[in-house]
Amino acid sequence: MAMEETLNPWLEEVGIPLEEYREIVRLLGRAPNRLELHLFKVMWSEHCAYKNSRPLLKRLPTEGPHVLQGPGENAGVVRIGDGWAVAFKIESHNHPSAVEPFQGAATGVGGILRDVFAMGARPIAVLDALRFGQLEGDAAAARRTRYLLSGVVSGIAHYGNCVGVPTVGGDVYFHPSYQENPLVNAMCVGLLREEDLKKSRASLGRPVYYAGAKTGRDGIGGAAFASEELEEDNEAKRPSVQVGDPFMEKLLLEATLEAIQRDLVEGVQDMGAAGLTSSLAEMARNSGLGIELDVRKVPRREAGMTPLEVMLSESQERMVLVPREGKEAELEALFARYELDAVPVGRTIAEPVFRIKDGEEVVAEVPVQALAEAPTYVRVGREDPEIRKRRETDVSRVPIPADLEATLVRMLQSPNLASRRPIYERYDHQVGTNTVLVPGKGDAAILRVKGTNKAIAVKVDANPRYSLLAPRLGAMHALAEACRNVSVVGATPLAYTDGLNCGNPETPEGYYELAETIEGLREASLALGVPVVSGNVSLYNEGPTYRIPPTPMVGVVGVLEDLERRAEMGFKTPGEVIVLLGENTEELGASEYLWRVHGLEAGRPPRLDLERERAVQAAIRELIQRGWVQTAHDVADGGLLVALAEMTFPYGFGATVELRDELRPDALLFGEAASRVLFTVDKLHLQDVTAWLEAEGLPHHVLGEVGGARLEVLLPSARLSWDVTELREAWEQPLREILG
Repeated sequence: MAMEETLNPWLEEVGIPLEEYREIVRLLGRAPNRLELHLFKVMWSEHCAYKNSRPLLKRLPTEGPHVLQGPGENAGVVRIGDGWAVAFKIESHNHPSAVEPFQGAATGVGGILRDVFAMGARPIAVLDALRFGQLEGDAAAARRTRYLLSGVVSGIAHYGNCVGVPTVGGDVYFHPSYQENPLVNAMCVGLLREEDLKKSRASLGRPVYYAGAKTGRDGIGGAAFASEELEEDNEAKRPSVQVGDPFMEKLLLEATLEAIQRDLVEGVQDMGAAGLTSSLAEMARNSGLGIELDVRKVPRREAGMTPLEVMLSESQERMVLVPREGKEAELEALFARYELDAVPVGRTIAEPVFRIKDGEEVVAEVPVQALAEAPTYVRVGREDPEIRKRRETDVSRVPIPADLEATLVRMLQSPNLASRRPIYERYDHQVGTNTVLVPGKGDAAILRVKGTNKAIAVKVDANPRYSLLAPRLGAMHALAEACRNVSVVGATPLAYTDGLNCGNPETPEGYYELAETIEGLREASLALGVPVVSGNVSLYNEGPTYRIPPTPMVGVVGVLEDLERRAEMGFKTPGEVIVLLGENTEELGASEYLWRVHGLEAGRPPRLDLERERAVQAAIRELIQRGWVQTAHDVADGGLLVALAEMTFPYGFGATVELRDELRPDALLFGEAASRVLFTVDKLHLQDVTAWLEAEGLPHHVLGEVGGARLEVLLPSARLSWDVTELREAWEQPLREILG
């Protein structure tokens, strides 16, 4: 061991890999002190630095005609016309939620809100993408899942409801692989005028202001904690979980947006992971400048805090602001009116260093570039042979259930298909009066842009079973389905944000899954013409005995030019004709049916023709825009019969359909073939619709008619029938029993 490593007593305490420590010594030209070493620890953590994912993420398309701000800022921004823009991003709070589900989820919402209003956008919607372990089977495992589910949902509801931002949609999935490591991803969408867009920038010689809540010891080391595998001693990790105050966040939100609208600030940066350290280092790097900070000036709520504790604290509800020259007094007066701290704690300097002082004493000084740009790694991946074996398993020989009517009921009672009402009814999804299409009524949420005819549609989606068995194809499906969900309500997808949740990238299997996931997103992005503008990577979701499936949570934002031309999912007009756009196949691989009915998680996920997918989405949007279609629903998890049943639930109208395909009946009813949409059309327009689809060369089938109180399905060899009310009761029961 080299002399400087032997003499550094803090190396083992901090836990930086030896080769990275040597690089730090080389960059500094000396051994770092304890504080400097901790600064590198958090800034070079995977959570902040994206050491393993950055080289891969560069392959993703990030530009497009609607992109106003791509990756690299607090959130991405897209234009929607008439001077309006939408800022949005998704973030993870997985490890904190595994340790303390209520606060972990609540502060996840708080953090993503700040990312959006830091851009100058008013948050108008939150979506949650959640993954938990098993609800059935082992009693101890089920109890833990119920505890985590209840705590996470309560935390999201508490924070969002108190701040006054509606939670309008989400995605929830249960799988044994998330038993020890749940995923809690939160997405926020905000609305702004293009001229109000702010970035994390500062000019030379400007004071840097600390604004918001006071600093405490909560969350110290949170960024590093999020970059480690979870261990058995999760209780010991509680100090790494932040504590949120949504009422303080509301004050900070309003004060920050007013400062932006009054043009009092030139730069804004959220204080999130790694607290002051990351927010100031990132602003300095983005500005091409240095920063000098006096930690003694940082407002604190606890006595005796050391510079190390101040720099690593992840206390919530804090921002960094750089006032415009001559506007300092106005900024301070504004924040005082909201009873918030807004104090100068540092200044920008020409010297490209991050200098930390405690009064007159310099306690740390490191080059900004060295701190903000960690080394990256390109590794060799290898597919897990057990996964390959499961994917290549022949699933076509599973027996066909004797009672297909009972099978539908069993499917609807699956935790992955059952009603999410017990979750979303805890959220205020109409606060702000922008929500037009509420949870349960459509495949995506729709929010109006007041004062215009425009609206935006938002959806987050991912199928972890697809990604488990085929990571690249699973990621392609995630983006395709999220875009399809947005398209079937009538909106044109503009861009997406991705939350990439994977295992340990230092293992060949973990790196393979990460690389394949990103490559799948790249292929789908290019084919569908939808770029990525923001996102988050959460790795090390793994422990000694498990690795989560690669889980790309994809959040898509789309625009409706005319709010009145939209569609929802429920049958609402008896006599309308039901049409299937797309083709049925005999694919059963990776389906919920295989898992739920046969206990088999195997086979290849459904094929995905991205050109067909793009054409199907364009077609349903066109039919909605022409006024021919007001009811549409995509066919996805659970297959065609589950989708038909879901369409009966919102208004209670049944349907009679005939399926003539000569396929095995379970594959026809429950297979999850891609690129399919169900819609209804008035008989007066049926000929126009079918003629237009034929001219476009798109496969379609007239299935039947809306009406009655039963769902009737005629197969070539059977007639199936269900009472709609009984189906709905079975569908609503599972999560209601858990959440009350």
